[in-house]
Amino acid sequence: MAIYDPKSLKAEEFINDEEIQATLQYADENKNNLALIDEIIEKAKLRKGISHREASVLLACEDEAKMQEIFALAEQIKKDFYGDRIVMFAPLYLSNYCVNGCVYCPYHAKNKHICRKKLTQEEVKAEVIALQDMGHKRLAIESGEDPVNNPIEYILECIDTIYSIKHKNGAIRRVNVNIAATTVENYKKLHDAGIGTYILFQETYHKKSYEELHPTGPKHNYAYHTEAMDRAMEGGIDDVGLGVLFGLELYRYELAGLLMHAEHLEAVHGVGPHTISVPRIQPADDIDPEDFDNGIDDDTFAKLIAIIRIAVPYTGMIISTRESAKVRERALRLGISQISGGSRTSVGGYVEEEKEEDNSAQFDVSDRRTLDEVVRWLMELGYIPSFCTACYREGRTGDRFMALCKSGQIQNCCHPNALMTLEEYLVDYASPETRAIGEKVIAEQLNNIPKEKVRAIAAKYIEEIKNDGKRDFRF
Repeated sequence: MAIYDPKSLKAEEFINDEEIQATLQYADENKNNLALIDEIIEKAKLRKGISHREASVLLACEDEAKMQEIFALAEQIKKDFYGDRIVMFAPLYLSNYCVNGCVYCPYHAKNKHICRKKLTQEEVKAEVIALQDMGHKRLAIESGEDPVNNPIEYILECIDTIYSIKHKNGAIRRVNVNIAATTVENYKKLHDAGIGTYILFQETYHKKSYEELHPTGPKHNYAYHTEAMDRAMEGGIDDVGLGVLFGLELYRYELAGLLMHAEHLEAVHGVGPHTISVPRIQPADDIDPEDFDNGIDDDTFAKLIAIIRIAVPYTGMIISTRESAKVRERALRLGISQISGGSRTSVGGYVEEEKEEDNSAQFDVSDRRTLDEVVRWLMELGYIPSFCTACYREGRTGDRFMALCKSGQIQNCCHPNALMTLEEYLVDYASPETRAIGEKVIAEQLNNIPKEKVRAIAAKYIEEIKNDGKRDFRF
């Protein structure tokens, strides 16, 4: 029997089933222990996080007054670490060829009626220009796992192409990568290609369920998949992103596993996850969410987001256009710090809207608004849409980023950088209505930069962006 050890490099020891089962039992036994719940909330107020066991007690708690305290604390912690900034990104699907048999994904190898596509480098270029013309500066590239059609050399060539394209004032400044678990050697190649964050969703931390949900293909290997982040770190990638697909397994099990994974990364590498994503299973070609009986409602989803935020206060939290505008608005308050906008989940979908019969999308998009509409909506809600990529480009990654984030010092960089990149967006891409709102937001938010010298420099740079055509200033 595997023994729980967060410092182990073996999947079944750092994500240990016996420890999760004991955690869930402990949570059930203490869900009405208001004295213990108060202790956990007080610990969370220190902004240093709470353990997977403590978080599981909060998740099991059904006391309405305590839940409101948890929501309020999550909102405050989000503000303390991230202010009003919301980072913008878009996914870019390169290929949907895949050899795996994942039963929840339409890319599975047995799906014979999905349209299989793989972008050529010319098509990658056209997609990137379309994304730049929207105003995007940060992409997450996605690809099915297929060693023949999508080898690492293809992924690297696409990254090189993406970074090479300068169109008008457009440039993709950060490429995050969401591809299948691979080798240390390949992670080194991705690191050398200048990627931002390496993202890999666990899908589920429950090993038996994992193996049933991935019956065929290389992804069937639970340990190889679960240990991928350690290989990525060994390969020099120090910003990694975790996530589960909520709805595949019991959400309480998933929360415990997800937080144990974060604790493991801290224990072994001294750096927790740069991001945590919270996708829920959604309709797609050949996939019906009703086939999975662990779906979670909006209230439970909100509770999960709030508890992840207070458990791992330093991490960026991501929500995609899988979710509706209404769900995303609530999630933003409770902890989300990055969202996609104007997304297409089909291969080649930015250049040409896909016909229904040519479906190559991975999942249905719920929030179908344009990037301009999403940016305007965020500002109307009181947020600052940020296109900033400065930390990655200034070498503030891994432990350097975490040290700044945990101390709160990151805001001295992030707040002015967000305003400057928002000004770039307003000048180059925004509709007149969005620009008018944005200029007011920037004028007001400049006053919130605490250091007078930084405030003066940021104001000067913003004027130069607006009046002199200059771009890409950063602190």
